[in-house]
Amino acid sequence: MSDADVIYKTDALIAEDIDQYLEVHQHKTMLRFITCGSVDDGKSTLIGRLLYDSKMIFEDQLEALAADSRKVGTQGQEIDFALLVDGLAAEREQGITIDVAYRFFATEKRKFIVADTPGHEQYTRNMVTGASTADLAVILIDARKGVLTQTRRHSYLAHLIGIKNIVLAINKMDLVDYDQAVFDGILKDYTEFAHSIGIKAFTPIPISGFKGDNITGLSENTPWYRGPTLMEHLETVEVNSATDADKPFRMAVQWVNRPNLDFRGFSGQIATGTVRPGDAIRVLPSGKTSSITRIVTMPSEAGPAGGAGGGGDLEQAVAGQSVTLCFADEIDCSRGDVIGQADNPPQAADQFEATIVWMADEEMLPGRPYWLKIGTQTVTATVQHPKYQVNVNTMEHLAAKTLDLNAIGVANLSTDKQIVFEPYEANRTLGGFILIDKISNATVAAGMLHFSLRRAQNVHWQATDVTREFHANLKNQKPAVLWFTGLSGAGKSTIANLVEKKLARMNRHTFLLDGDNVRHGLNKDLGFTDADRVENIRRVGEVAKLMTDAGLIVITAFISPFRSERDMVRQMMQPGEFIEVHIDTPLAEAEARDVKGLYKKARSGELKNFTGIDSPYEAPEDPEIRIDTTGMTAEQAADAIVARLIP
Repeated sequence: MSDADVIYKTDALIAEDIDQYLEVHQHKTMLRFITCGSVDDGKSTLIGRLLYDSKMIFEDQLEALAADSRKVGTQGQEIDFALLVDGLAAEREQGITIDVAYRFFATEKRKFIVADTPGHEQYTRNMVTGASTADLAVILIDARKGVLTQTRRHSYLAHLIGIKNIVLAINKMDLVDYDQAVFDGILKDYTEFAHSIGIKAFTPIPISGFKGDNITGLSENTPWYRGPTLMEHLETVEVNSATDADKPFRMAVQWVNRPNLDFRGFSGQIATGTVRPGDAIRVLPSGKTSSITRIVTMPSEAGPAGGAGGGGDLEQAVAGQSVTLCFADEIDCSRGDVIGQADNPPQAADQFEATIVWMADEEMLPGRPYWLKIGTQTVTATVQHPKYQVNVNTMEHLAAKTLDLNAIGVANLSTDKQIVFEPYEANRTLGGFILIDKISNATVAAGMLHFSLRRAQNVHWQATDVTREFHANLKNQKPAVLWFTGLSGAGKSTIANLVEKKLARMNRHTFLLDGDNVRHGLNKDLGFTDADRVENIRRVGEVAKLMTDAGLIVITAFISPFRSERDMVRQMMQPGEFIEVHIDTPLAEAEARDVKGLYKKARSGELKNFTGIDSPYEAPEDPEIRIDTTGMTAEQAADAIVARLIP
């Protein structure tokens, strides 16, 4: 059927019955794909050509048609190719395509969402964002330049993220006179690289986005090529949701749906598998079991393969559908839980190996607590020092102490409680995660879980008969942590020492952890880089926690420059037991004292990473106690702190 025949048939159906047309359109399969590659490989031009040559139907046109009582056809609405490309170029000039630009469109066979991702290396994180939900990646290569570093990086990331369908679009063939030797040479280079990173198959197509060669029809300029056109491949390739339906059933609970006392359901999108009424299920991490009584869906719910739900109850639901499940039993289930197949459930653990793609301008700080979001679960996670960083050009594993912007590495991470997961290779929903900075709420990394660490299964909490309450009652006191923070020279150690002496005279059981003293033993292996400072505070926090379990009042004197780490220690403690004491001394005053001569060395460049000079100090925003050392003596400060602790 020619393009003209397709357009005529479409226009006729729209003119006769717009509702029928919209119904047919609604139940088409959906393909999400990305275009990626190096700078100026022609991504935006290719998208413009796809929209123009395919006579694609835009989603906003469909909405307009549905609202148009005159039921007009699409004749005369053809979009000029030059205008399309100019529009895309204008967006790029305005900086819009620094982020991911999405296009929504449809052909007679399928609906599409395409993510136009930036090619610059510094925006690799945006490519990861676009690829995270894609079923297919179109990797563009400029025929004049061949395989570049960014080609390798994007291919590696696409494979890492789990995209099985890869199209190698060797573009700008018109600029090399459609030379088959050029095409074959690039194909050979890319094949060697692809096989080295585990890409077993891909579809190579010689194209010209500007001229339209092999986009929607085979080009006479490449008689040596007899494979599919790009559009033919996009319309017929199998999407991941089809294969996901064959996997064990998994659904992350997004919310509990209880509109009235007679109905209680658990809503979410099915990640993998198929579910039917009567199926036995298990809720993780609790392990409670029940069976499905109803599968409820909104009216006109459609499955990923185009099957209509029709509203009301379904006889079955498959991967990709959003549904509400009702149980035969009243068991605990809430947002963040995962409903799985009873005899083949997912795992739960709190320690993992993972691949991490770092997406923040600031380097990763091993040991710093971040929010980890996986599916509908959100927990606190800390990342250890990387096992290695990946060189995307050579696939060499490089030693690394941290990860910086766009770096890809493998590291262990731990969470503050068990999460339900599966390896990313088996389940992208339960294996893919993002890390979020707790202070700025910015997404700093994306990652893929490989497996849980064996020690996560082998190490269990051992209950003891003598409780922390018993320890505290024996000492006739309430455990607490007085966490002194402030600049070097602020007076932390002096005031902390006075506080301990006053508490000792009151027969209180205390222990003072001083920053310098701890670095002589427990933390003697740590320096003063940001990463080492984070680990320094993490270790001290764990020690302080053990001491409060013993019923002690713990006094600490550490610069502890970062809010994230002070908050991390707060979260370790029982509610109300962490008391932040800000020894608030202006930098000029602290530097004027300079008892140890450290500021002088820092100013001269002899002492690197010194807080307040070339390393930041993040003052507490809402401490329990604030001590202004310019307005009171150390003795007065100690009295005020003791009075706050023991009224």
